[in-house]
This record gives sequence, C-alpha cells and structure tokens, in this order.
Amino acid sequence: MLEAQEIHSAYGKVRALFGVSLHVREKELIALIGANGAGKSTTLRTIMGLIPPASGQIHFMGKRIDGLPARAIVKMGISLCPEGRKLWPEMTVRENLELGAFSRGDREGARKDLERVFDSFSILRERQDQMAGSLSGGEQQMAAIGRALMSSPRLLMLDEPSLGLSPIIMEKMSGMIHQIHQSGTTILLVEQNAFLALQMSNRGYVLEVGRVAIVGNSSDLMENEHVRKAYLGRKVGEKPAATR
Repeated sequence: MLEAQEIHSAYGKVRALFGVSLHVREKELIALIGANGAGKSTTLRTIMGLIPPASGQIHFMGKRIDGLPARAIVKMGISLCPEGRKLWPEMTVRENLELGAFSRGDREGARKDLERVFDSFSILRERQDQMAGSLSGGEQQMAAIGRALMSSPRLLMLDEPSLGLSPIIMEKMSGMIHQIHQSGTTILLVEQNAFLALQMSNRGYVLEVGRVAIVGNSSDLMENEHVRKAYLGRKVGEKPAATR
C-alpha cells in the first residue's frame, strides 16, 4: 500500500531523515518506534506532504505522492492524526469532526462516517456541542482520531496517541485503535511507548538519529536485545517489574 524509498528530509538546514525506507501492506498495523528526536514524526509529516523530501520517493497504492500537497494526499486516502491533537479549541467537537471531511464531496458518506465515529467514541456523541478545548486529554485524543477518520482514509497515521494519557485511558485508547484496525483500516503508528506499540502491531521499524536501525516482526523486536535494553527497559529473559 505504502512504500517510502531512501527518504531524506530537513527543517531548513537541519537534516532530520537520512535515507529512511519503509513499506506498509494493506490491513497491517505498523509501529514506528525510537527515542525523542529520532525522526518518527518527521517521517509521518513527510509522507503526508507537510515536509517536502529533499530526495527519495514515496508511493501510495502504486502512485508517486512525494511532492504532492497534503490536501491531494488526503484525497488519495491517507490521513494523519498529529502529535498534540491540534484541535480547534474554540470550536465544538462536532465542528472539529466535520472539518475532517472538508476534502470530501459526498455529504451522505460524511454523515454516515460521523455516526460511525460517534458509535466508536460514544463520549464524543455526548460532548458533540461542547467546545473541544474543554475536553479532557483522553477525550481530545478521541476527537483527534475521529477527525482523522472523517476523511475515510485507507491508511491512518497516528502520531503519539498515548502522549499525556493516564495508564487507564492509554489502555482504553489502545483498544479503540485495535477496533479501528480490525474494521479494515491500515495503520502506521508512531508511539513513544514502545511496549504498547509492539504489542499492538504486526511489524515494527526502529528509528535512530533519522535512520532505520532495525526492522522486524513485532514479536521478534520485543525479544531483540538492543530493543529491550533501549526501549523496553529490560534485558532478554527479564520479566517486567511488578506493578501495584
């Protein structure tokens, strides 16, 4: 479905990606993990057309998309739920969701997708007339994911969906993401919580300083010595610390 080949990206004169290559098959859930500053968000923003790659190629459904504006990429079937949610705080939840469908010409389809979002995130139906800025962190994340789903994407990219959430809300959020994936939506997930990301995904990419360092099935990555030490906080054979 998606293939990025030798992507180099930069913020002005500061280089951020150094030849990143990855691919996503239809109906997969792919995790992209790494430390802060590794280039995870930059990878998503480059795929989305928000940062033009300095070199390399990106193909989606067999068509080249690098160099296209973000609005064209959304229409092709890719949607991004950005880090930090980026809701319009002084607009209602419903207005935020409806703006996610701005690129669509089918009002009836958008209406049905709005109902699907309300069915998936029932709290948003209750809060639909409330200002988005007054929602809790977890509710705002649900609204941000719902807005991304309103464009009816074939590929949904999620950037740090668990950021700032309590463990209980984080677990609930992971369940909702699992449901979205099970409904047939392909997902590319950037997540600081490496254990959560690898638990949820089919395959994973480990980014280090703007480069792909390790690629593999998620179960294999969870047993990889380097991944366990650097991102899971324990060695091979060592069990997670007991929690109260």
